[in-house]
Amino acid sequence: MPARPVAPPAGGLVLPSLGMDIVSVTRVRRLLADYGETFFERMLTPGELADCRTSTGLDVLSLCGRIAAKEAAFKTLRVRGRFLPWTDIVVRRSEGGWPLVELHRSAAEMAAASGITEITVSISHDVDYAVAVAAPIVAAPLPT
Repeated sequence: MPARPVAPPAGGLVLPSLGMDIVSVTRVRRLLADYGETFFERMLTPGELADCRTSTGLDVLSLCGRIAAKEAAFKTLRVRGRFLPWTDIVVRRSEGGWPLVELHRSAAEMAAASGITEITVSISHDVDYAVAVAAPIVAAPLPT
């Protein structure tokens, strides 16, 4: 039996569920050293990897920020028994430089089932960690 979202039913008072995640730069550097860039191809789309690339290779802070943003976005969906659909949640850079979340396939289905029309995210990183906070945008119920 498929897992059901635990969001409140449509039409009632909806309090958005924030998602937050933190990623260790040290851990991601170790994974990159041990397994190479191909390890992250399971988590990020080619476009996301390109956004994290510099002339010297992958920028680890950008990579950590993307991973944290995907985890945070997934947490807003509040579904049980589902694995993070890594490549169904795409975090891309807008023309202005801020992150945008796109939901595809199973992530879009989970969001729709929870009444979420969009997810906004903020990413911050420093020497040792990247953190992301995501907030769902919920469709307002139509007046009856």
